[in-house]
Amino acid sequence: MILVNKGYVEAPIEKGIDIVEEIKKLKKQKNAVILAHYYQRGEIQDVADHIGDSLALAQLAAKADADIIVLCGVYFMAETAKILCPHKKVLCPDVSAGCSLADSCPADEFAEFVKAHPGHTVISYVNTTAAVKAYTDVVVTSTNAKQIVDSLPADEKIIFGPDRNLGNYINSVTGRQMELWNGACHVHEQFSIEKIIALKEKYPNAQVLAHPECKKQLLIIADKVGSTQALLNYAVNSDCNEFIVATESGIIHEMKKRCGNKNFIAAPPEDGSCNCNECSYMKLNTLEKLYNCLKYEMPQVEVDADVAQKAIKPINRMLEISKQLGIIK
Repeated sequence: MILVNKGYVEAPIEKGIDIVEEIKKLKKQKNAVILAHYYQRGEIQDVADHIGDSLALAQLAAKADADIIVLCGVYFMAETAKILCPHKKVLCPDVSAGCSLADSCPADEFAEFVKAHPGHTVISYVNTTAAVKAYTDVVVTSTNAKQIVDSLPADEKIIFGPDRNLGNYINSVTGRQMELWNGACHVHEQFSIEKIIALKEKYPNAQVLAHPECKKQLLIIADKVGSTQALLNYAVNSDCNEFIVATESGIIHEMKKRCGNKNFIAAPPEDGSCNCNECSYMKLNTLEKLYNCLKYEMPQVEVDADVAQKAIKPINRMLEISKQLGIIK
């Protein structure tokens, strides 16, 4: 019996099969492409056709020539892929894989916030629902947020949502005074400054890599602040051999693959004894769910046509500005 009432396909998997090989066969048979975020489980990253951050996944989805796109990430990423590829079948192994940051910005409340600040250009972080993107003038990611904000006139009034930490960081490096929505990512909010300082004492030569969704106090002590892709690139190209990584620990899988001779230490959260900080939503996707998703072509991701028509405009504007600025090709 096949069930999808939990957000993913529940179906028996034949014992003894090689799931990875079966996924590869299904991809070929169905002309499907698997896109995975750097925060996914390592085994999913390894079976994916492409891995990347939010900007890369949006760009890859827009260019995909496959009949089926399987987005292994969280739900807003699959929504973005469907908006960019309305005539393709977009699948998500577990549609209950949400996002605490997107959840912190309900569309109706954000609409009221926008109305309360007339005459402002609305910039929304990609970590938002399609409904929030529909109220947006331009979408940004952590990779291109600073450059896109810099591309706007210096006196332009701007609303930035939903991440207050990223917004504060962009304000600090651009000199802007954007109006910020009060949202945050639960993973990046949880890093312990005290524990990271203790790690620095234990590993005095280690550099701290931090995502701009982290709190200001952490960004101040970081050696490198940047998007997931920027942190990866920095680690690969740096002469340093040890890094304390203050973002979702899934990125360490690719860091170790790209430069296995270097030591990567996951920055710990404030609570608990675990020396890592994982997004429980990102980890909802598993190889078994991915296999059943491809086999049965469920769950499919759909976006309301009116919402999609509005939301695609700020997404396309982001991609166009990013190309103009040379951020993407």
